[in-house]
Amino acid sequence: MNICIVVGARPNFMKVAPIIWAVNKAQASGREIGYKLVYAGSENDPTLEPSLFDDLMISRPDIFLGIDSISLNEITGRVMQEFEKYLETNPTDVVIVVDDLASTMAAAIVTKKQGVTLAHLVAGTRSFDIKMPKEINRLVIDGLSDLLFTAGMGSNSNVSREGAEISHVYMVGNILMDTLRFNRSRLVRPSFFDDMGLSVGNYLVFTLNRKALLADIDNIRAMIRSVDASAGDVPVIAPLRNMARDVVESMSGELKNIRIVPPLSYLEFGYVTANAKGVITDSGNVAEEATFNGVPCITLNSYTEHIETVKTGSNVLVGEDAGRLGNAVSDMVSGKWKKCALPERWDGRTAERIVQILTESI
Repeated sequence: MNICIVVGARPNFMKVAPIIWAVNKAQASGREIGYKLVYAGSENDPTLEPSLFDDLMISRPDIFLGIDSISLNEITGRVMQEFEKYLETNPTDVVIVVDDLASTMAAAIVTKKQGVTLAHLVAGTRSFDIKMPKEINRLVIDGLSDLLFTAGMGSNSNVSREGAEISHVYMVGNILMDTLRFNRSRLVRPSFFDDMGLSVGNYLVFTLNRKALLADIDNIRAMIRSVDASAGDVPVIAPLRNMARDVVESMSGELKNIRIVPPLSYLEFGYVTANAKGVITDSGNVAEEATFNGVPCITLNSYTEHIETVKTGSNVLVGEDAGRLGNAVSDMVSGKWKKCALPERWDGRTAERIVQILTESI
């Protein structure tokens, strides 16, 4: 079996790494199975630092499509053109696409046009906001997919309501948990940890990246002030990049607790979030990891694609409301948090299930 795994952006690598490990394991046991890793971006993408692949114990992509545009329509068109060339020259039995990017949708469309089996990893996630480009991508990808790999029953229900045949839907669990479980003993304590006098459970982690949230500069500043004021004497560690870093740095004169640190490697970031008193984030992936680690989490959004993190896990949604955020941070610091547990099948064996399904279905 020849598997093509398509990755559109840096966070996708954390989700496909366990599949690569599982394929390699199956190959070592004598199965006739192999993979090619295709990245939509360019070979010199600055977000793909060498430590990322070392930390995940995978090789760099076999193929770079070289797309570096910021226009969603241009990305879609160029990925379709370049990925079609790949499929025409590389025998492929199944293409696995990840998440809901424009490049993911483009690869999915080309795959179906070429008559190749299409599998969607993390299928069935919905915001129910059709104005979001990613929501359109999700609907298109799931509608085209032959195999839909979901993380929970909520996602199963979504695709079933939209007409997916139940025989094509597999609740395999959350594949991010595979990566966390595998790397739990390999996490790296950052060098700044001791310099800043931090110890396990005595600090918060604050991440910020969502462009829509950063676009409202007055509101995001109010939210940042709310985090800083509500943290009390608990330091807030902020590994920020680009615009988010600029916004917080511009407020440094009025902030008491928030401390910007350099961007972290995957294993360093894993250590910092796993050992925090709490996490404040606008990232769904970070919220999912917090649930696995049993760490209280506040998400700066009014919805989450994985409602399991709220219903079962440690996550609380506060929208973009500075007041609600401040109250939640106060509860987090004082230890007034809800009881949480691991959602069903978030057990670190998702990739094994996926490879087993592929070998039995194709």
